[in-house]
This record gives sequence, C-alpha cells and structure tokens, in this order.
Amino acid sequence: MTHRARVLILFTLLAAASPCAADAKPQARPPTSFDPDAVGAFVAATVKDKGFVGLSVAVVRDGKLVFAQGYGKKSLEPQAPADGRTAYAVGSVTKQFTCACVLLLAEEGKLSVRDKVAKYYPNLTRAADISLYDLMTHASGYPDYYPLDFVDRRLEKATAVDRLIEEYATGKLDFEPGTRWSYSNTGYMILGRVVEKASGESFASFVGRRILKPLGMEDSTFEPAKLGGRAARGYTSFALGEPEPAVPEADGWLVAAGGLWSTAPDLAKWDIALMEGKLLTPASWKLMTEPRELADGKLKGYGCGLDVSLRANEKVLRHGGAVSGFLATNVLLPRTKSAVVVLTNGDHVGDSSIPEALTALLLKPGDGPEVSAPSVKGASARDAARDLLRQLQEGKVERGQLGEEYSHWLNEEKLKGAAARLKPLGEPTDVELMARAERGGMEVAVTRLTFKGATLKGLMYRSPDGKVQQFFVNKW
Repeated sequence: MTHRARVLILFTLLAAASPCAADAKPQARPPTSFDPDAVGAFVAATVKDKGFVGLSVAVVRDGKLVFAQGYGKKSLEPQAPADGRTAYAVGSVTKQFTCACVLLLAEEGKLSVRDKVAKYYPNLTRAADISLYDLMTHASGYPDYYPLDFVDRRLEKATAVDRLIEEYATGKLDFEPGTRWSYSNTGYMILGRVVEKASGESFASFVGRRILKPLGMEDSTFEPAKLGGRAARGYTSFALGEPEPAVPEADGWLVAAGGLWSTAPDLAKWDIALMEGKLLTPASWKLMTEPRELADGKLKGYGCGLDVSLRANEKVLRHGGAVSGFLATNVLLPRTKSAVVVLTNGDHVGDSSIPEALTALLLKPGDGPEVSAPSVKGASARDAARDLLRQLQEGKVERGQLGEEYSHWLNEEKLKGAAARLKPLGEPTDVELMARAERGGMEVAVTRLTFKGATLKGLMYRSPDGKVQQFFVNKW
C-alpha cells in the first residue's frame, strides 16, 4: 500500500513504545553522539538483530550529507549487497513530491491550491466543495482505495488511474469535507492527474523535469526497470516465515500516491533543497509545512504530504512510505537543516529504532501527535489479538470474523505455515496494547505479544462492525 499504517503507526506511534525487559534478545545500543563509526555499528547490529533483508541510510547535518551507507542484501537470489546507490520503492514519501508539483504549478499561475476538484473532475462526489488543498491534507472525505498491508485481488490487476478515481471518488464520502482528517491515497491519485492536466505532460515527466533533474537526483525514477541492477528486490513474510519475494502492485495503483523509486542519498538531496529554499518559494514551503486547520478550528498534525509535530521546541517534519515489499522513513528538522532517511526492502520488519535513534542524535524526540481510533464492535483490541494469535497457532480461523479480502488472502497454505512457526511458542505470557489509531475508517491496533522465548508484534485492522481486515505477526 502506498502509505500503509506501518508508516503512520509503526514509524510514529510505535516509536514511543521502547522494548521492555521481557524482550528475549538484547537490543543494539544506540549511539550517544554522532560518530560515524558508532552510527554504522549500531545500524549494522540492528539490521542483523531485527532481521532486515537490506537497508540504506542517509543523514544530513547543517545542510550537508554526512553519512550514507547500505547494509544487508538488496537481493537474496541472487545474493547481492545493498549499498549507498541501491534504489528502493519509497511509497508514500512520493506524496511530498506530489504536493511540491502542485505548489510549483501554483507559483506559475497554472492552478491554485484553492481550486475545486470540479474544475478538473466535475463528476466526482461533492467536487464543487472539495479543494486541492483538501486533497493534499487528507481532509476531502474520499475513501482510501489502499488502506491495508497486502496486495489483494484488485491490486494484482493493472488499472487506469481515471478508472480508479471514478470507482473510489464517485460514491459516498467518509465525512463532510474539511471536518475530519483521514489518510486517503485516492486524493493523491486525483492530484497526480491534476498535475498532468495543468502541465500538459505526464506526472513522471513533470517530476523529472522540475524536481529530479534540477536537484541531481539521478537514481530516482518512476520506472524501476531503468535502474537495472541498482534496484532492490522487495520482500515480505507472514507469521515469522522466511522472507519471500513480495508480489508488487500492478500498474496504475501507485503513481502520484506512492510510485517513486529513490536512494537514500537522493532523498537527502531532496530534503536539503526543501529546507534551503532551493525548490519552493517561502510561501509555498510555509503552506506545505503548517498543520491543517479543520472546520471546528482544531489543528491536525499534518501539512501537505508531511506529518508536522513539535519536539523539544523544534518543528519536525516526517513521513513514511510502504508499498509491497518496501518501507521508507524520511525525517526533516528544518531549523537546523538536518534530516534522516531510512529505506528498506522488507515490508515485514516495521522497526522504528533506526530512524528514531538517528533523529535523537539530531534532536531529542518527544511524544508524537495524538491519534484517535474509531469504536469497534466486539472484543477489545487486546483480546481480539490474543484470540487471533491462538487461531493462527492452531491453523484454523473463524472465517466469519474476517473481512472478505483478508480471508481470501489468508489461504490454507499460509495458515499451515503460520501454525508450524507459531504453535511451538506456546501461549503468550502477556499481550500488551501498545497503540491504537484510525486508518481508512478502521481501528489499527499494535500489540506486543510476549512469550517465554520471544517477543512478537501484532498489527491488526478492524472495521467498526468488528470484522478483522488484517492481522500480521512479526518479530518485535
């Protein structure tokens, strides 16, 4: 998914959930000062301890790239090491670029962020009441077409962007425009087409001409085939299984919502350009990085393609990305012109310790923004996670409690493998609810599952009717 909940939940909320004494394996010790050797040793140890396939890191201090390194493997078969120029799918980090494209066109007078969607797509629901700014800040009410963490049957088949937009933006809204915040990839697919209509060229061409080429981002593209051997292979795992090649989303499902491939050093160039004002005017940058004010006057900690928070009296801009087989994190500290980029080619290791530890060297982290979760019928999130774990251990699930797509995806082969790996762990000694939030109108719950010899992480999505739309179990 283009910006799956692992980005908003695991890479932000879970950052506050540090490992406890019950963890079976000691964690790599984060460095206490920015020493490149210590940073490299910490990252290498974490990559090994957490079971990453491959990972690349870049750190910016005072507007300069001071650290860039790859770890692990960009491919398991054939075996190939990750390095500084390894390219990854960066998922919803793409949304920063999409917003920048809209703002660049606004600076040229070719559109306005206050334009109504009706100017470009008059037949969409409430198009005359929803602005481009609403789309950029996830306040439109259009349902998200990709809120889960696996490639379901829809995403296995290629689609045309306009067909996707028609399917997901002509029905009922999730809420009155401007009154709520709810992450929507659908809105960003509309924005990508608006860029194309206003510029007269494809979205990828516009990004390349106006952003990638001027900034020297030579290893960034929307066409991974052009990267050749520098492109990482994406991997996934289910219920502690060995990493296996991930099934990618078919053509047409990502584009402006999450289709960019890039390297850690290239994203560092992007961060520097933004923070030094080399790309956008001060007015555009201000709009991009200020929290969205909703209709009731409350501020949401999200700007245009960027989470916005205040830590230690410093503004922190952050966004994650996740598509099938890949995770990404990009953190900017604009006042000090510092940044952290972490890219990995495994969507099953949603570990935030590396970006959090490296950010802590640049700024003492504080609590992130509060995220609310919808009410759900049935058992508590903690009890539901415990029950689902038991079912996976037995290799038998109550299909009636599962959403249709998750039930289809969770086939008998996956269940058999999960049971073989999970049942030997026995009954958990503790199940802790670490975080709850909202995504696509669903409750997203992160649980820590502690056993005598291991500590696991459960990631569960439930719709308000109590149906489980997803439950993944991975190493903590």
